[in-house]
This record gives sequence, C-alpha cells and structure tokens, in this order.
Amino acid sequence: MVGQKRSLKPKHVWAIRVRLELAENHRDLALFNLAIDSKLRGCDLVRMKVVDVMASGQIKERASVLQSKTQKPVRFEISEGTRASVEKWMKDPLMIGSEYLWPGRFHERLHISTRQYARIARGWVSSIGLEVTAYGTHSMRRTKVTQIYKKTGNLRAVQLLLVHTKMDSTVRYLGVELEDALAICEALEI
Repeated sequence: MVGQKRSLKPKHVWAIRVRLELAENHRDLALFNLAIDSKLRGCDLVRMKVVDVMASGQIKERASVLQSKTQKPVRFEISEGTRASVEKWMKDPLMIGSEYLWPGRFHERLHISTRQYARIARGWVSSIGLEVTAYGTHSMRRTKVTQIYKKTGNLRAVQLLLVHTKMDSTVRYLGVELEDALAICEALEI
C-alpha cells in the first residue's frame, strides 16, 4: 500500500494493550505505550535511552528527545499507564545494565533496529485483525495527534506536538479536508 499509514482508533489502541497485558509482554506493552505517547518517529523511538525516561529511580512525567531528522528536541508527556508499563519493563532481567530502553538481543546491536520495530508493530496490528499494509510504525506517531485534533480541532497544538515548522505540513499530515473544517464550523454556535 502506497501513501500515508492510518492512525489507530482508540478501540484499536485498547485492544492491542489488552492483548499485550494478557500475554504479559512487558517490553512490547511499554514500547507500544511510549510510541503512542511520544509521537516519535521509529528511528528516534528505538534509540531512546534509559536516562531519557528515568531520573532518580522514577519514570519521568515528561521527557525530551532530540529528533534525528530535524535535530530539534521533542517534548512529550508520559501518561500514567505508560509510566507503569515502562517501570514494569525496567524491572525485567534483560534491562539490567542496559543503556538503551529497547536493547537488542545481540551484543553487536545496542538497541532494536527500526526494521525490528516495524515487525513488532506489524504483529500488534495483525493481532487485532487489522490489515497490516494499512498500518505501520508511523501509525503510532499519528494516533495521539489525530485524536487530539478530532477532539479539539486545534491544529496549532498538533503542529507543536509534532514539531512541524509549517502549518501546511500538519494539515497534510492529518489529512484535514474541507469536510473537517465545515464540521467544526457547524459545531460552533455564535
């Protein structure tokens, strides 16, 4: 499938979380939750270090990561559920002494690759019966901002969260159309 990947709907996010919790897959649950909360590109997500999310033995409420594409910092909130899943993952024996939040299985690979992350994400999507070609790692980046836009109609907030320099990029990214603008106008009574 060519073109933009779809964002996940809230019911999809819930279904994936439930499956990962039932399977007691602490790494994937933490990875999924942080992917949704951080809105980071896959290449930046897999390179995250423990110090990016932890300070003084506690998972931070907010974090900041330097984007590799733009070299600009991205700030994001780590929700309570995500903090709990990351904390659980941090207690895993695989994490002992790891500098990276998502360590690779082999010593020559310090963290999982973006390719491995894509395979993991494909597994999440297929586990709930969605068409895997319609979704990808970028679906995780789009999910939260799409919901923010749908609930608030605030393009500027989405632009800031994604660290887009141009509003046009944000409009294209979200696929905002005339129908969306008309729906927002209809919802307002003046």
